[in-house]
Amino acid sequence: MLSKDFLFLISVVKGKEMKRAGGIIAIIAGVFSVFAAGATLFFGGVGAALDADGANQVIGLGWGGVIFSFAVIVTGAIALGASSRTPGIILIVCSILGAILGGTLVAIFMVLALIGGVLALLGVKSADS
Repeated sequence: MLSKDFLFLISVVKGKEMKRAGGIIAIIAGVFSVFAAGATLFFGGVGAALDADGANQVIGLGWGGVIFSFAVIVTGAIALGASSRTPGIILIVCSILGAILGGTLVAIFMVLALIGGVLALLGVKSADS
């Protein structure tokens, strides 16, 4: 059950504002995720230099974070001016995949991107009605 405050917030912020807010939140989350992916790559590189076990896996997670972070940035920019629900859906999928394949640091910011995707999706839906 959604709280009354959340339902009130959705009823106040409608249409273009919600879609624009979702796109901006996604872009900000994507930029922070790029830095988090860079930190993951750094830690994986230090681990590889010290011959630590699993360092290659951390490096792989870092590259996954970079890919999905840039995908979130691009999709968030597309969602700003979209008239369909497709960018919001793609943004949600990219944020879930980035959280799974990007490592812990990236996953923190992908939750923010997921919120942006939901706002972008609901913004277009409420603009249609």
